Amino acid sequence: MSAFLSALIPVILLVALGRFLGWRNVIADEGWRGIERLAYVVLLPALIIRALANAPFDSAPWKLALVLIAAQFALGAFGLLARLWPGIERPEVGSIIQSNVRWNTFVALSIGSALFGDEGLALVSISAAAMIPTANVLSVAALTAHAERKSVAKRNPVMELVRNPLLIACAIGGLLAAFSVEIPEQLDLSIDLLGRGAIALGLLAAGAGVDMAALGRAGFKTLAWSLVRLFGLPILAIGFALVFGLSGLALAIAVISASVPTATSSYILARQLGGDAPLAANLIAMQTVLSMITMPIIWFGCLRAGLF
Repeated sequence: MSAFLSALIPVILLVALGRFLGWRNVIADEGWRGIERLAYVVLLPALIIRALANAPFDSAPWKLALVLIAAQFALGAFGLLARLWPGIERPEVGSIIQSNVRWNTFVALSIGSALFGDEGLALVSISAAAMIPTANVLSVAALTAHAERKSVAKRNPVMELVRNPLLIACAIGGLLAAFSVEIPEQLDLSIDLLGRGAIALGLLAAGAGVDMAALGRAGFKTLAWSLVRLFGLPILAIGFALVFGLSGLALAIAVISASVPTATSSYILARQLGGDAPLAANLIAMQTVLSMITMPIIWFGCLRAGLF
């Protein structure tokens, strides 16, 4: 348990530092969006390519991907019950479902690598290869299906996945590992230098992007569905892991990947596709804060149950 807290505390500190810098307006909002974009498009793909390229491809636990995808579909379907919430509007349902299936890749990579080194980093990259396309497809489907505006932007989920820099990185890294292609030393060093900045910048940008005023606006609905997401996805992941026979380090990574809060990009997509953007902002802020409490609880529960 102490090892998990030691891995979590730097995440909390960097997110808090990002929020402080955002509050003090050290970097303008446009600057933070640029930093987040740089981390997402360049630095994080470099980290993933190197992690997967150096991973033992033939022993990669592909059950990990199956477990997380199944958990996302299950919690996404559970989000449909939001329709029964008294007085709820259709766009709110779409934002809740999106919140249920998205995850913060930077937090998962930080904790996974801090706890388990390069192997943990490679396994979280496999989680990303599974969860990112699933989250994108389910989010677009849910938001557009529940949008009240008929003129919302049309999105092609297939083309978005093809262009997704993280999925491209997963494909490149996986192919390098599958064919045992060794990255030239100087190129490997360059990729390593790029990747080192990914997690720190990603966490700082995530903290800067949290709308703390949203916590003041958040009501019981936001709290309830935040707890559903923060406890529901890891519980479902554990349940599917037991069904599919996933154990050991792979199970630990599944729990980490499912326990992190929803992605900060949820707000942008909700706004573009006719979802309830204010509710999405509330869910992001609430989950970012609550996850610092729920993640240790879930990890402690798994240790007590002897799962890993």
